[in-house]
Order: sequence, then C-alpha cells, then structure tokens
Amino acid sequence: MFDYSLLHWMSFFTAAVLLNLSPGPDIAYILGQTLRSGRRHGVAAMLGIWTGAVLHVVMAAVGLSAVLATSALAFSIVKWVGAAYLIWLGINMLLSKGDQFVSADNPGNKNLSAVYWQGVLVSALNPKVAIFFLAFLPQFIVEGAGPAEAQLLLHGSLIIAVAAVIEPPLVIAGAKLGAFLKRKPRVGVWMDRGLGALFVALGARLAASAR
Repeated sequence: MFDYSLLHWMSFFTAAVLLNLSPGPDIAYILGQTLRSGRRHGVAAMLGIWTGAVLHVVMAAVGLSAVLATSALAFSIVKWVGAAYLIWLGINMLLSKGDQFVSADNPGNKNLSAVYWQGVLVSALNPKVAIFFLAFLPQFIVEGAGPAEAQLLLHGSLIIAVAAVIEPPLVIAGAKLGAFLKRKPRVGVWMDRGLGALFVALGARLAASAR
C-alpha cells in the first residue's frame, strides 16, 4: 500500500511547493494578521487556513468537491459568499485608522480564536481551492497503491505538511516587519490600507471567476 516511485514523489512535492508559494487569499490573510497583530495572531491565522485546507482535502476524498465542479448553482453560492467575506475583511482594514500598527502595546482587537475561525472561513469559502484539489490530487492516484480515497487523503495531507514547512518562516518574518511598522505610524496606516485593498481585489477576482 502507498508504493510510489521516486519520480512520483519528486513530481508531487515540486507541485506542492509551487502551490504553497503561489499568492492568494490564504497567504494574504496569514501575513495580514501577522503584520497587524504579531506572531501569535499569525500562527492562529495559519492554523485556521490549514483547517480549511483539511476540509477541502476531505471533501475531495469523499467526492463532495465534485458537486462544486458540476453544479453552477452550488459553485456560485460558495463563490459569492467567499467573495463577500474577503471584501468585508478588506473594507474593515480600509476603514481602520492603523491603530494595530501604531500601538506597540496593543496585541490586536481580536482574540486568537476569532482569528483562527476567520482563517477557516477564508480557506473554506474559496471554491477554486476545492476544485483545484479535485483536479490536482487525482493525478497522483496510482493503480494498485491503495484505495483511491486513502491516496487522496495522503497526498492532500502532504500538501498541508509542505505548507507547515513554508509558511512558519513567513510568519516569523512578518512579525519582525510588523514590529518595525509599529515604530513608523504613517507607514503602518498605509500598510493597513494596502492590505485592505488587496483583500478587496482578491474578493473581486473571486467574484469574477468562472468554474
């Protein structure tokens, strides 16, 4: 069971690294929370994103992602909810006064659980991720290597494991940059505006996307 060639693993991990390095709402949310509120909030955001990714992997393994891929209504509902959520997050940042950057003593207005659950929603409400897993993971199913569902769960879990290697250094770097910004109030305010604009743009791009 799970008997794969070296070429199989090289191809898979290369694709997994490129996937985790590609910019998107997940990375933007993790870095945004880290810059605004520090390392602990960045870790909470990261764990939330990973939890959302686990949901996508499980959905792909049991076939639920196929519903999004084949049903225009289901895709549209999830797409518009996800887009609205990203835009809502972005507008909140645009309307803020950069307070979380300016005050070095304020760890952030949100508690860690709120940041975590927001991360879950940012990841889970992105139908493009669900469809990507549905299209990506089956390419690495090898006949005779085990049940298809088990192979999907294995490879999906390994994608998250790759994220666990790539994303923590981003949180550490983001925390250091955030500490610097707290000493530069004007820069912090514009960083808040920039992050808000980025989330609005990501939400608009998701809203304009097609299956």
